[in-house]
Parts: sequence; C-alpha cells; structure tokens
Amino acid sequence: MAPMALPLTVGFDLDMTLIDSRPGIRAAYRALSAETGVRIDADLAVTRLGPPLEQELAHWFPADRIREAADRYREIYPEYAIGPTPAMPGAREAIQAVRAAGGRAVVVTAKHEPNAKLHLAHLGIEPDAVIGWLWAEAKAEALREHGARVYVGDHVGDVRGARAAGALAVSVPTGPCGADELRAAGADVVLADLTAFSAWWDAYRADFA
Repeated sequence: MAPMALPLTVGFDLDMTLIDSRPGIRAAYRALSAETGVRIDADLAVTRLGPPLEQELAHWFPADRIREAADRYREIYPEYAIGPTPAMPGAREAIQAVRAAGGRAVVVTAKHEPNAKLHLAHLGIEPDAVIGWLWAEAKAEALREHGARVYVGDHVGDVRGARAAGALAVSVPTGPCGADELRAAGADVVLADLTAFSAWWDAYRADFA
C-alpha cells in the first residue's frame, strides 16, 4: 500500500460512542417535561439517541412548539445533563491512541456544539476539534474538511456519514443499533466497544507502515 499521509485524522461520534449520555439526557427531558407540562417518556427517548433533538421532540410536541422546546432544552441541558454523563469505556484511550500515533482526533456530532464541548471538557477528553449540529450524511462535510480517513460511531447514521465522506466506517454497537444492523448499513469494521479500538488502530496503522 501507499504510505499513509500524516497526520491521519480519525473522527468520532459523541453520544453513545464517546459518552453515555443517557442519564443526563433523561434528566434534561424530565426537567423540560416538568417545565412545559408536556409528557415526555424520557426512558423511551434515550433508547433512540443519535438523530437531531428536533426529531425526538416531534414525538411529544406539536410542530409549532418544537423550535421553542428545542431552544429551551438546550438552555437547561448544562444544568441537568453534564454532571451525570460518564465516558464510555475505552473512550479516553481511543482518543489518546490516535494522538499518541501523531494523528488527529475530531468529534463530529449532531449535538448542540457548545454542549458537546462541555461534556468533553467535564470528562477531560481532549480532541483536536469538535464540530456539532451535523447528522448522518451531513457529517461528511466536517469529515472531508478535516481529511478524516476513519469515522467511529454507534448509529447507522454514522455509517452513512462515513461512507458519504469516503471514510472507513468503524462501528460500536453501544447505542441503539446492534452489530448486525450496523453491518447491514455498510459498516466496514464492527468493534464490541471502544476498549477494542486501540488494538484495531495499531493493526490498521501497521497495514500502512
């Protein structure tokens, strides 16, 4: 194979890839429900994380209230969601493995970018860049801009984003999509979780040595 261009850039999704945002998002939805008086089944909502917030709110709010509800959710999110949210197993090590090899790690997420940055700062995870507000194929914009050869995510939307960018789609079935569903969507690699990333990464880079 041709020598690998350096620095090699790896993109990572955020929710259910690098962070287990279910506890925090559940708390934020419950707070929004209490404030607005609109029933939200927070336990159900956190089983389908990945798509933009507005898609979930459409299950609970009439169309003419979705934007207002989304704005308010994002306002209260830091108070309720940052503290309870842990890193996924292997997340810090995955970012560190990329950077230790001289690569760049970028986070590309559908989440409101300021809140994504708050999560990472709170957990001491330090990527080279964070790009928010992008979902599925739209993630390819940032992946191409940063020259990402690999994109790691937990959702079929992440697979679609990787493929649209011409990047290797590496998937972890730690979110709402199972391994078979991710493979069927076109994932090139499926790891059990991010604790398996470093070994895979070493082998991937060795192919280009």
